[in-house]
Amino acid sequence: MAGTALLVAAAPVGKGRLVDAASVLPVLAAVSPAALAGTPTASVVELADPLDPQTVLTRLRAAAMAHGPLTVYLVGQVHLDRRQRQLHMALARTTPATMRYTGFPWHWFTQELRLRPAGSTTIVADLHTDPESWQTLTGHPLDAGPGVALYGRVAPPARRRTVETPSYMKALATVLRSGHRPPLPQLHQQAAAQSLPEGARDLLLASTGAAPVPQQTPPSSSGMDPHAAITAAVEAGRHGEAAAMAAAWEQTALRMHGPGSGEVIHWMEVRADLARFAGEPARSCETWLAVAAARLTAGQAPDSADVEAAADRAHHLWDRVRDPEAVRALGPALVALRRQVPGRQRGTLLLAQRRLEQFHTQQVG
Repeated sequence: MAGTALLVAAAPVGKGRLVDAASVLPVLAAVSPAALAGTPTASVVELADPLDPQTVLTRLRAAAMAHGPLTVYLVGQVHLDRRQRQLHMALARTTPATMRYTGFPWHWFTQELRLRPAGSTTIVADLHTDPESWQTLTGHPLDAGPGVALYGRVAPPARRRTVETPSYMKALATVLRSGHRPPLPQLHQQAAAQSLPEGARDLLLASTGAAPVPQQTPPSSSGMDPHAAITAAVEAGRHGEAAAMAAAWEQTALRMHGPGSGEVIHWMEVRADLARFAGEPARSCETWLAVAAARLTAGQAPDSADVEAAADRAHHLWDRVRDPEAVRALGPALVALRRQVPGRQRGTLLLAQRRLEQFHTQQVG
């Protein structure tokens, strides 16, 4: 089976740089694609010092939709934004003041990878921190979500203001250059042993991503994990079956927890993702609009990470709708949402208004 490896090396330009992230790319480039992905054949996508979080998101989404195993290699630094104290991976243009708009939110990794088959996705990370993010991560270790394995290290703040070297990832790449990829726990241990001095304070990441046992009774008589069953249906091209299962679970959650509950909203989000996988951007957009409305109705703030993510996804899918009637039908709701939830990217309301006006002008003409 063919696999995919996504290499992301990013750090701010200028005095905010803590690590020379891009220096590891030539070492990784010397590793065969098969060794990087852990499959006989593989494709490799490389992002060196990306400027825009949307660029990273686009590549991550494409990689997440690929069949076969996926390994994401991350090298860079993580920080908290000043407003919401959410963890972000800093990109080339990121500064402390613009972290929320120019950094890549960590929770986007979990959201984009959550519907991949359990056990098929791995993140390998070599990350550096400032004092604030280090303090947060020592109390709340990084997590990539159920079904996603996470290996690597998080380096503490440097005692002196120097640009560090991604020594863990370089050691890992050196092991892989032999053409042999040992099991991930062993590979992780070898890289850590070769790169970290005795007594190092680095946080070592070694999570298999095992999914928790479902706490609610499934709609059918099966104990199978519903996410695994849905993913299997998507992998087999049975998109209607997958959507039906998600809808059934949503109804179960509605009966057990009530409208607006986290469980119901979760299954709405799953349905939105399934519509995207099925090539139905209009239906996916409509569902993401409903998710944003449900979160706002439940009292979540317009600038909360989950509300903004729903609005951004609705906008992203609406931009991919090509049917003029569907664009005009969904446009007013999206414009209204953007007035309330502009999101991190500037000018989203203006962009939505212009596109809707363009399609109305075409209708009149």
